[in-house]
Amino acid sequence: MTQPAEMKDAVRTSIVVPATPEHAFTVFTEQFGAWWPRDYSIGKVDMADFIVEPMAGGRWYEVGVDGSECDTGRVTAYVPPNRIVLAWHLNGTWQFDPDPDHASEVEVRFVSAGDGRTRVELEHGHFERHGADAPLVRAAMDSAGGWGHCLAAYVARLAA
Repeated sequence: MTQPAEMKDAVRTSIVVPATPEHAFTVFTEQFGAWWPRDYSIGKVDMADFIVEPMAGGRWYEVGVDGSECDTGRVTAYVPPNRIVLAWHLNGTWQFDPDPDHASEVEVRFVSAGDGRTRVELEHGHFERHGADAPLVRAAMDSAGGWGHCLAAYVARLAA
């Protein structure tokens, strides 16, 4: 069955931050656990950190206060300071699905906006890969609590 066209549409958002592309990329990737909203934890215990392994093929995962790990997905491209692509392996009930054919894709680009500023462009697409969960995942990512909320937390970390 073909997904409706609107389910294939990516969620796109962009912000301009007062940082160079290098610094913006570093905070986004190396300090992911410092800015990712704590209430967005999917682990069985409270989140202590959130790690993005700095390489294509790496994991991005949550670390619980007890040391447990909870995968979110895989890093499919890591091109500092310009771009990172993450496979989103969470289904509509926020459970990890290890099948790469079921993962949507989050691409984040860091583009110089001049004067020490960077435009951070985020695109989350390929929701159709989530099958029946596609409408749920897309709606969550495009909601007031979705990527806009997460990027606001990222901006706050940049300002710290």
